[in-house]
Amino acid sequence: MATLRLTKHNTAMLASAMTLVKELSADAIVVLLEGSSDWQRLSELAAKFDFDKPFVVAVNTEEELEGAAEAGLKPLALNKEKAPLLERLQHALLEAAADEFIKPNDEVVALYGGFTSGRLDSISHLKLDERMRRLSTRDLQSLESSVPLKTLKVVVDLAVQIGVEGREGKPVGALFVVGDTRNVLKHANDSGVDPFRGYNRKARNLLDGRVQEDAKELSQLDGAFLINADGVIERSRQMLEVLHEDLNMSKGLGSRHWAAAAITRRTKAVGIVVSQSTGTVRLYQNGFLKMQIEPMDKGIKWQEISFKPPSASGED
Repeated sequence: MATLRLTKHNTAMLASAMTLVKELSADAIVVLLEGSSDWQRLSELAAKFDFDKPFVVAVNTEEELEGAAEAGLKPLALNKEKAPLLERLQHALLEAAADEFIKPNDEVVALYGGFTSGRLDSISHLKLDERMRRLSTRDLQSLESSVPLKTLKVVVDLAVQIGVEGREGKPVGALFVVGDTRNVLKHANDSGVDPFRGYNRKARNLLDGRVQEDAKELSQLDGAFLINADGVIERSRQMLEVLHEDLNMSKGLGSRHWAAAAITRRTKAVGIVVSQSTGTVRLYQNGFLKMQIEPMDKGIKWQEISFKPPSASGED
C-alpha cells in the first residue's frame, strides 16, 4: 500500500492548491492519491490555511481511507488502481458529484501526481459541465427506489469498464439486472453452468474488486447477471423469458436491451446493458431507458436520451 508522505514539497503543493481555491473562488479541492496519507496532519494543514471548502481525497481502496472521514475529509474509494491518470481523475470527479461532495457546475481545483510516484506535482482548475450532471445524485437517485445508490454505482462502473475494455481485445456485451431478485428469478432460466453457483456471499459480492474482475471475465459468456440490492451476484448466465409488449425502444437496439426493458417493466429491478457493438451503457427502469453512457478512450460522456419508434432487433 503506497503512502503519501507530507514532505516539504508535497505540503507546499497542497498549500498552493488551497490558495488557488480561494483566489479563484472555486468550490472544492480534490486530491488524487496513490494510497493513504496522514489524514489528521492533512486536516490540520487545511485548518492552518482556514480552508472551509470540501476537501476530497480520492484513493484506490476503502482500506487506504481509514481515518480520513474522522479527520474531517471527504473520502472516495475509486477501485481503479490500474487505470490511466486521466480516467482516475475524471472518475474521482464523477464519484464526488454522485456523493454530493461537489455539485454540477462547481469549479474544482484538482491536485495529483502526474509524473513521479509519491510526489504531488500537478494542479488543474476544472469547471464541471453537463456531463457531471448526468451522474449527479439527483439523476441516480431517480433509480434508487429499489436499489441503493452504492450498489448501483458499482454495477454501472463495472459495465462502463466492460464497454471500454472488452475482453481479450474483443468487444463484449453484457446485461446486469439489479434488485428485486426474487421476482426477477421468476422469469429467469439457466443458459449454461453458472460459475458463481455454490460460492458464499462474500465471494459473489461486486463491492469486492476481485469479484468485479471475475464478472468481467464471465461477461464473455451468454446470459444475464442477476444482482441483489446488496451487490451480491445471485445468478449469472441467466436467460430472461418475459414478454416485450408495449415497449418504447430506440432504433437498432438488440435482444439485451429488449430483455432489460421488459424485465424492468414487470419488476422493480434496474437493467444495465453494455452494447457489444459500441460499448454504450444503458440503464432501464420501469421499461424505459433512463440513462445512456458513452465510454470514451479518455473518459465517460453522459448523453441526453432520444427515443425512436421500435424496430427489428439485432444482437446487442
